[in-house]
Amino acid sequence: MNPLESQLDYAFGETLPEPGTVHQVAPGLYWLRMGLPFALNHINLWLVRDRLDNSDNGNGSGSGGMQDGWTVIDCGISNDATRASWENLFSTVLDGLPILRVIVTHCHPDHVGLSDWLCSRWKAPLWMTAGEYAFARMMSAALPGVDGTAMLPHFQRHGLTDPAMLEQLQGRKSYYPTLVPAVPAAYRRIQDGQAIGIGGHDWRVITGFGHAPEHVSLYCADLNVLISGDMVLPRISTNVSVFAIEPEANPVQQYLDSLEKYAGLPHDTLVLPSHGKPFRGLHTRIAQLNDHHRERLAEVVDACASPQSAADIVPVMFRRELDAHQLTFALGEALAHLHKLWFDGVLRRENGKDGIIRFRKS
Repeated sequence: MNPLESQLDYAFGETLPEPGTVHQVAPGLYWLRMGLPFALNHINLWLVRDRLDNSDNGNGSGSGGMQDGWTVIDCGISNDATRASWENLFSTVLDGLPILRVIVTHCHPDHVGLSDWLCSRWKAPLWMTAGEYAFARMMSAALPGVDGTAMLPHFQRHGLTDPAMLEQLQGRKSYYPTLVPAVPAAYRRIQDGQAIGIGGHDWRVITGFGHAPEHVSLYCADLNVLISGDMVLPRISTNVSVFAIEPEANPVQQYLDSLEKYAGLPHDTLVLPSHGKPFRGLHTRIAQLNDHHRERLAEVVDACASPQSAADIVPVMFRRELDAHQLTFALGEALAHLHKLWFDGVLRRENGKDGIIRFRKS
């Protein structure tokens, strides 16, 4: 445990649910954990014992009346191992009851990947924000200009010139559709501030920005529980990147502004993150995240005493060897910090004769 983690209270100690099993974290609320084939090797998902009016479930299959079952929050990626884990849960944990609804916090593959499979299998509606649903549909369709090859000219403009790495990135053209082969053709929209009844309690929608287009966290005052998604993680900082589809974005500022939306929650809120272990110490963790970005921004300013591309900044912010998957996030995050400083007027942006964009102190 690192020094920052020691300031948090891990509510369930070293407990980690094995694939295909669950751990109760509150009455009727269960934690499950699915594997990921990345350096970040897991995602936490949530299962809530629920009762819904099935007369109009949003996909035309409602038979009328109240129905007992389950609400799923986030899905895991689309692969055989994750489907097998879900199949085991269906037969051992659901008590013979159906999945009634699938809520997805945001459009990243580990959260939305199996949404179409789950919704189709159980004839259950998908609930998402409009921004996240639209991005998931668009990315899974691999439209020209938003598929994996779009990142190449974007990253080249920001200083990535290594031929071997560019070749690896070229091979990621179908990265998103491989993990998210389909998204349901219809959804039910959720919005900031909305109260959603889940498991007999009201959960307030808190949208956040910077990590994803319109990320949803869910807070239940009755249980004093926050399902934070990727917005507040206990061990790692949430990735905030500038990508090709929105090349002038300022996601660090959006993310820091979004953290303020949790300021009014109780200090002893139980936080259920998408990665890492459930913890208490929300306000402490938010302070740590603010400090983290303040320190990274200061490092970037110092480095920009001479002109620096985003690729030049990557080793300043990430002092370890990165594979192609990690590099896409690292370069996007380096650019995000440069952009905040540029928007703040601390840095100015220059277009070099070599076509590479660099930043230097104003």
